Amino acid sequence: MEKLRMMTGGGQKVTFKSSRVFFNNDGQFRSRIFPQGGVGSSQWFLLCLGLLNLILLIIMIILGVTCAKVKEGSLATSNELNYLNHSKVTESEEEANKALDSALKNHTLLKKQIEQQKAINDAYQRQIETLRTEKTSLQSNISFFEGGCGKCHTPWIFYNSSCYFFSNLESADVKKNWVESKADCVNRGADLAVIDDQEEQKFVSDTIKAVKSNPSSWTNGFWVGLTDMETEGTWVWINNVTEVEQRYWMDGEPNNHGLDGENCCITAYSSFNPWKTRYDGKCQLHNLHWLCEMPSS
Repeated sequence: MEKLRMMTGGGQKVTFKSSRVFFNNDGQFRSRIFPQGGVGSSQWFLLCLGLLNLILLIIMIILGVTCAKVKEGSLATSNELNYLNHSKVTESEEEANKALDSALKNHTLLKKQIEQQKAINDAYQRQIETLRTEKTSLQSNISFFEGGCGKCHTPWIFYNSSCYFFSNLESADVKKNWVESKADCVNRGADLAVIDDQEEQKFVSDTIKAVKSNPSSWTNGFWVGLTDMETEGTWVWINNVTEVEQRYWMDGEPNNHGLDGENCCITAYSSFNPWKTRYDGKCQLHNLHWLCEMPSS
């Protein structure tokens, strides 16, 4: 095999080998020369390598874009899931808050209802106590009237061989001063009451409690037949018996209050002490109910 050498334009040597010898159709000798190596072979190799790198780069770009899309889709899905979870948590929290508000409102309403019911029960209890007191008073009145049945005319009350007239039982509106009250008793065949002993004192006090709505006030008291008109400070009953008991007077009484003085006795009811029931009052000025007494028939 013959080797041929040629010079390139740049002065480099290129060696060729003849691999085939043949004759063409006209009988002329021909030969084909193949390059053995050198610069041309390297260029082809580099070109192929570049194409391969380009293909790999394109593949890597495609893979990168695909991964980015997948990651973006995954992130979007994750965001959607987070949003849905957050929405569910928010919705659950709102429902829990609504339930709590409703429970608090129900608790407040129930508390008010309990307080109202307690107030109603307290009012009922007070009414029961009032009714019990009225029942006791009515029973006392019944005993008074039954005891005097056939012995004293209505509305007189019998007690211990005497009949007593509490003027408010006849008329709650009619009131008189001491002098007028004494005159009314006389017109009825009696006189203002004389309280002789503790039993009679208790009877008068209990009856005033039974027949008066506010028996402890001196303005709801009754004139009785006791005065110190003759001698200031010396209290004498209308039967000329001098009163020597001081325990029946309310604390601070008699005080002879005012310029004209207070010379006539008023008896009322005392819830804290049944013996302290008397006040001194102005005979001509104060208008009150009165208590008459006369022997039973």
